[in-house]
Amino acid sequence: MKNIFKDKVVIVTGASSGIGEAIAREFARNGSKVVLAARSDAKLSLIADEIIASGGDAIFIKTDVSIEEDCKRLIDKTLEKYGGIDILINNAGVSMRASFIDADLKVLHSLMNVNFWGTVYCTRYALPFLIKQKGSLVGVSSVAGFHGLPGRTGYSASKFAMHGFLETIRIENLKKGLHVMIIAPGFTATDIRKHALTATGAEQGESPRDEKKLMSPGYVAKWVLKGIRKKKRNKLLTWDGRLTALFQRIIPGLVDWVYYREMAKEPRSPIK
Repeated sequence: MKNIFKDKVVIVTGASSGIGEAIAREFARNGSKVVLAARSDAKLSLIADEIIASGGDAIFIKTDVSIEEDCKRLIDKTLEKYGGIDILINNAGVSMRASFIDADLKVLHSLMNVNFWGTVYCTRYALPFLIKQKGSLVGVSSVAGFHGLPGRTGYSASKFAMHGFLETIRIENLKKGLHVMIIAPGFTATDIRKHALTATGAEQGESPRDEKKLMSPGYVAKWVLKGIRKKKRNKLLTWDGRLTALFQRIIPGLVDWVYYREMAKEPRSPIK
């Protein structure tokens, strides 16, 4: 099979760990020129050095996607180094775990700023160059963007917003050859639950799930590349997610109860 990713310029946000890091490394293994973006330049530097030591091509740009100017600088620096952009992976994200009635509204603002506005800002400045290359625009989402997840109001809202935004970008550019994909992994073994915000905005610190039993970031990364290669529209990586997307149109009340029970049985669940 022809390697369509060789020499492609790929930006990955949230690339300092977890899914983002795995995606960046997978593109590098496929010969892409990878731009790693996240807030921790120390972690990014280490990953970029390892990619380069393995014969890959990578740079890193410290970026807080909740800041518009940072996102503009990310795109400008990428163009300065490589002269174009073929693929943008909007992966940076933060989660939460609190009942809405208890949550400080600053928590929801924080999630929207990263998960939604981070996607908007990066896409805004990259889009003309993605269109020029007939490239791919990708949003790493969740089943929470297809059906509300109790205890994760801000997370679900931000992912629903991301979906609406990316769906519209796809439609607006139907005649321009732009590929837009929303990919929704299942629960994945990353630090996102450890860093999830509580009702006060503090980090949760401990995952309520058995991380050893969850999907691996590497598995998600391979599906991201496969989805781009096949020009997928929406890709849900679990049967639970696919059934949710189907049943919410047929028996949404049952899906409500299933998610209520699932979230309520988590250790220290905010859902009673």
